[in-house]
Amino acid sequence: MSDRSALLEAVNSQSKWLATALRDLVLVESPSDNKPAVDEAVRLVASLAKSISGRVKLHHQKHFGDVLEVRFGPARGGRKPILLLGHLDTVWPLGTLGTMPWRKRDGRLYGPGVLDMKSGVAMALAAVRALTQLGVGRPITLLLNPDEEVGSPVSRPITERLALASAAVLVLEPAQDLACKTARKGVGGYRIDVTGVASHSGVDFASGHSAILELARLLQTVASFTKPSVGRTVNPGVISGGTRSNVIAQHAFAEVDVRISRASDAARVDRLFRSLRCSDPGCKLDITGGINRPPMERKPGTVALYKQARRLAAELGFQLDEAASGGGSDGNFTAALGVPTLDGLGAVGEGAHAAHESILIHHLVPRTALLAALLANL
Repeated sequence: MSDRSALLEAVNSQSKWLATALRDLVLVESPSDNKPAVDEAVRLVASLAKSISGRVKLHHQKHFGDVLEVRFGPARGGRKPILLLGHLDTVWPLGTLGTMPWRKRDGRLYGPGVLDMKSGVAMALAAVRALTQLGVGRPITLLLNPDEEVGSPVSRPITERLALASAAVLVLEPAQDLACKTARKGVGGYRIDVTGVASHSGVDFASGHSAILELARLLQTVASFTKPSVGRTVNPGVISGGTRSNVIAQHAFAEVDVRISRASDAARVDRLFRSLRCSDPGCKLDITGGINRPPMERKPGTVALYKQARRLAAELGFQLDEAASGGGSDGNFTAALGVPTLDGLGAVGEGAHAAHESILIHHLVPRTALLAALLANL
């Protein structure tokens, strides 16, 4: 599609619809751990998708919200679809609207999940509406997951299967500043459990073997696993142990976040954690966990996607830079399969997972136009 002015005009005509859809979606709170709440968001988006001739399929889940798959464009044809990838769950518990209400102020829209990433969902639907208005049809798959914020335990196989059947993946996560994302770190988590021997710290100190002291020693070793030179960080973020100050602790544990830039580093990190040993023979050690999301490395397919997006953005009147992120998304899974993946194509804003979460209104139309242009040209 070559007429960028017509595309911008078509997207601009969707701005009121987009804002209404986004408001309605933010007002449906959808924490990852509440299936009925997420399913309500699924029903809302399914209804919106059907209004633009989307063919809806639900992948029913028992413990999480249902996975929503929507097909747009020709049901049959020789072209592989473009996969629009996002999620409907948020980190915010039910009732957050009481302290973080939907509101418009100083050129921003506020509310729980407005940036991460309900705006991306509304933008995707508005882009498809604009293309439909212009008579541009191509196979598009919209996949919205219910569990991204907690590691995508049920949606990952569906994401990977649909990605392998797609020509490219466009991830609707928020932009990084104004940039899209061509690389993301892989994400992992390990739990270190130490079991010692309890005893009275005053009466029978010598009989005890402190799980807390042993865990403290182990964490000194764990800290050494961080290697900025290869893009690896290791952070013990949660630690707990013991029962009372006058009892030598029988149990202690730590939860450790791991980020890696290279897929080849996953096995090395796992070996490091599995090689940990207690120095106190009276303590026992248990290590669980691993790398949950492989890194999204900056590969040629993603670079080619970015270059096309940058050219289209310039034709639409704005500059699109690229960035790498320390956070993960479902795009990590698709990129690791070798499917060209471009992330960060959602809204521009700040405060994801924070009380000031918001998006900048004036970026909505041009960023939605870029999404529509990519769908029309890939």
